[in-house]
Amino acid sequence: MNISMKNMPEEDRPYEKCKRSGPQALTDAELLAVILRTGRQGTNSLELSKQILQMCRYENGLTGLLHLTLPQLKELEGVGDVKACQIMCIGELSKRISRSGAKKMLDFRNPASIADYYMERLRHEEQEIVICMMLDTKNHLLGEEELTRGTVNQSLVSPRELFLKALSYHAVQIILVHNHPSGDPTPSREDIRITERIFTAGQIIGIVLTDHLVIGDRQYASFMECGLMEEIREGSA
Repeated sequence: MNISMKNMPEEDRPYEKCKRSGPQALTDAELLAVILRTGRQGTNSLELSKQILQMCRYENGLTGLLHLTLPQLKELEGVGDVKACQIMCIGELSKRISRSGAKKMLDFRNPASIADYYMERLRHEEQEIVICMMLDTKNHLLGEEELTRGTVNQSLVSPRELFLKALSYHAVQIILVHNHPSGDPTPSREDIRITERIFTAGQIIGIVLTDHLVIGDRQYASFMECGLMEEIREGSA
């Protein structure tokens, strides 16, 4: 039988436990319960939090929340629009906090720092997303644009659309970044083909494609680091 939060021993209540020992002492379910605050009739917030975490099929723990959609969350009794939005905002907050920390270390001559910057934003996505970073002559970021969201297996990138955006930022260099939902960042034949097309088009209008990064699950591949950019340069010479 489910015990209401008020009837639980004080040392076991997530909110009191957080006040006493800090949030680091809480389990994933307890952290989520503190944020949700209330459960539903017959189920306290801690039990509801455990049920929500059990819905995470792709990854265990709080990371799995990043894969849950609003309709999926609302399938669980006791989770309406408000709680579903709260849960989704937890995921977005975690991505932004991670990205904010990585931004301080961002170095456009260092592919690893770029991968760190985009890792949490892209590694959980279930579709391919292509992003273009626009840079000036001193490697300062002028802006970034999401170009496409594709199917699970492919994204179509229009060089024309890409360079129209790059020209609007007065960029002289660009870096492409996209994810592989499979988690394996190994560049595909299509990745190489589109990189060749964009590099060649950039040469004509004077905007240099300096690198193309593929983001996997906690790993990445850089065309520059693995020598593919040099091969493309030599092939277009």
